[in-house]
Amino acid sequence: MADGAAVGLTPPARLSTFQLLPPAMEETATIRLGNENHVFPVVIGTENEKGIDIRTLRQKTGYITFDDGYGNTGSCESHITFIDGEKGILRYRGYPIEQLAESSTFLECAQLIIYGNLPTLSEQREFSAKVLRQASIHESMRHLFEGFPHNSHPMAILSALLNSLGCYYPNLATNDREEDLKNFDEAATLLLSKVRTIAAMSYRMMRGLPFMYPRKDLGYCQNFLHMMFSEPYEDYYPHDDVAKALDLIFLLHADHEQNCSTSTVRMVGSGGANLFASVAAGVCALWGPLHGGANMAVINMLQDIHKSGDDGSKFVEAAKSGKGARLMGFGHRVYKNYDPRAKILKASSARVLKALGRNDPLLDIAMHLEDKALHDPYFIERKLYPNVDFYSGIILQAIGLPLDMYTVMFSIGRMPGWIAHWREVAELSKGRIHRPRQIYVGPALRNYVPMNDRAEKV
Repeated sequence: MADGAAVGLTPPARLSTFQLLPPAMEETATIRLGNENHVFPVVIGTENEKGIDIRTLRQKTGYITFDDGYGNTGSCESHITFIDGEKGILRYRGYPIEQLAESSTFLECAQLIIYGNLPTLSEQREFSAKVLRQASIHESMRHLFEGFPHNSHPMAILSALLNSLGCYYPNLATNDREEDLKNFDEAATLLLSKVRTIAAMSYRMMRGLPFMYPRKDLGYCQNFLHMMFSEPYEDYYPHDDVAKALDLIFLLHADHEQNCSTSTVRMVGSGGANLFASVAAGVCALWGPLHGGANMAVINMLQDIHKSGDDGSKFVEAAKSGKGARLMGFGHRVYKNYDPRAKILKASSARVLKALGRNDPLLDIAMHLEDKALHDPYFIERKLYPNVDFYSGIILQAIGLPLDMYTVMFSIGRMPGWIAHWREVAELSKGRIHRPRQIYVGPALRNYVPMNDRAEKV
């Protein structure tokens, strides 16, 4: 803000749009610009999160706020996920992630996230049946894979095929908001099911392997692993602990508030785009190494440490001294405490390795790094705790997935959240297209210079 600008909280004024408070508890925010005060309402969420409603700021003052990266900007109201990074809390629709990880499944959590409540037994059976029986894709879609070079990244294929999927179901992807919402249930189950098939076919296409058709007698994760690893002459049957671990990874990634990819889905959807186009855009956003590629970076780091003959001790000291080593999988932009998802996956990773009979040296290094992080004052003071990517990378490697498929796994898991957020945007009766402002810092007004009058650069 300009010189002389100040912001402070003062009682009272308008009621919050999030929560109605008794008159004595009302709050407003006063922004002072020069000699003039401007009063704005304070909005309060169900978990007492507070924000200043500045939707009329530019109209009243001509000013906008500047928040590079949107770290202090609330872009929407949402009923889906609550995070308290300072306390290490993650809840889907009010339910603690620890309880869901202990007792629920990915498909049940998908219903919870998309529809708002835990399903009844009959609702759960109906939903699961719809998802499981829609795994096959149209036969002509198989030829789309042939148009990609064999070394194409699977995230590029996934994004393109998810968008193309809407072409095969034109009644579900009309870009008519009312029509797309009417057919939402069918589109949601279709995407949850077919994203696995497209992912598995991408994996096999890049390796010159024949495509494997889905099976009706297998569950969500078992079917996916079958399509990934079975051969025409030999079916792959994953160990129960392996299938459960993959289901858990999907569950823990199902939604995570307004991250880069979810915000992208909401922004694309705000323009009226259909669900297929919106989630395809989410895949593109997730592809970025600063977002979905974090668990890949963890494995690369552990492999480099192992190749050097180090158990992690030298690497940690190099990272602390700032001498080139960068510790991946520690710390989180949101969590200033231990990532609750990491605690859950830590136990799961041990079960997977035991089930597979593997003593992975990378896990030994990972355990050593975690011990350092939990006891070394350097990490404690900086709150650098292991995050979910630290252990998900270990599990995915133990299952046998190549690094280029890690972000694809993330996409499958995040699909329920993307679907739910698109629906929130689509159902807004007075929804506005997302259109952030900017602070222009380019050249001031300049006059056009004819080509012959321009001086050549020396």
